[in-house]
Amino acid sequence: MEKREKGFIPVMLTPFKDNGEVDYNGLIKLTELYIQAGAAGLFANCLSSEMFELCKDERLKVVDQVVQVANQANIPVVATGTFGGPIEQQADFVKEIYNTGVEAVIGITGLLAEETDNDAVFNDNVERLLSLTEQIPLGFYECPVPYKRLISAEQLGGLIKTGRVTYHKDTCLDIDQVRAKIAATKGYNFGLYDAYMVHAVESLKAGSAGLSCIQGNFYPELVVWLCKNYDNESIKEQVDLVQQFFTNNMDVMHNVYPTIAKYSLQRRGFDISTFTRRDGVGTFNSQIKQGIQDLDNRYAVLKDELELSFTLA
Repeated sequence: MEKREKGFIPVMLTPFKDNGEVDYNGLIKLTELYIQAGAAGLFANCLSSEMFELCKDERLKVVDQVVQVANQANIPVVATGTFGGPIEQQADFVKEIYNTGVEAVIGITGLLAEETDNDAVFNDNVERLLSLTEQIPLGFYECPVPYKRLISAEQLGGLIKTGRVTYHKDTCLDIDQVRAKIAATKGYNFGLYDAYMVHAVESLKAGSAGLSCIQGNFYPELVVWLCKNYDNESIKEQVDLVQQFFTNNMDVMHNVYPTIAKYSLQRRGFDISTFTRRDGVGTFNSQIKQGIQDLDNRYAVLKDELELSFTLA
């Protein structure tokens, strides 16, 4: 993401029909929604997209469709291209994803080495992936599935120096580590996008390129607002309110996800099914629904305070 100002990069949902098929028409509308909300770029085919529940052809078709819509608005797209197996196999799919027109292909750190492998094995595998993917720009995502492998500041600094790594979605949840990673990559064509909204303002002030969080699948316009105003001292009280809103409501937005995010969008007037292919997300019951209804009520108060007029319908 070569840009510019701080930006929000949505971890995109995948809309499904009630029968479980990918809703490609709904995907077009959802892509447009993120863009209209002010997204600086898009992260397609990620965990929120239920990437592990999509087949290979669906992954490619989903990314291709997102790129087609995003190109009309000159919005860059990144997408996951590594799904385990031999590095040679992963490199082949990286090339296929890149051919859809994405700006960079994202590697899942937990699929580039086994959980029992040390950093040397991970580093060797990444070096092999780089050598097999020509000059394709790459990024990394510390995805919690199948397990979370964090990249140290030292490792990230070394990767940046190859000239091939331009993007990192950080999930370390530690602002000190975020600061160290930003310091290790300063001066390069690279962006660190933080997933953890509890320290969103601190991360932006530390020099992160922006935010890439699941909260943007509930209130994308609010994440965009924070990226634009995090250092505006004239409205510091409002910035603090937004930061506190995200901090206070972490649990409700993570509970029964991504179903709950689709339900939230539904409540706000967007036509999307709550269907998910993912197993084990929890029970979507009346108590969960009430939680999101209460959240929407709290957001309505905050939205009025900020004078936000964005609507999804």
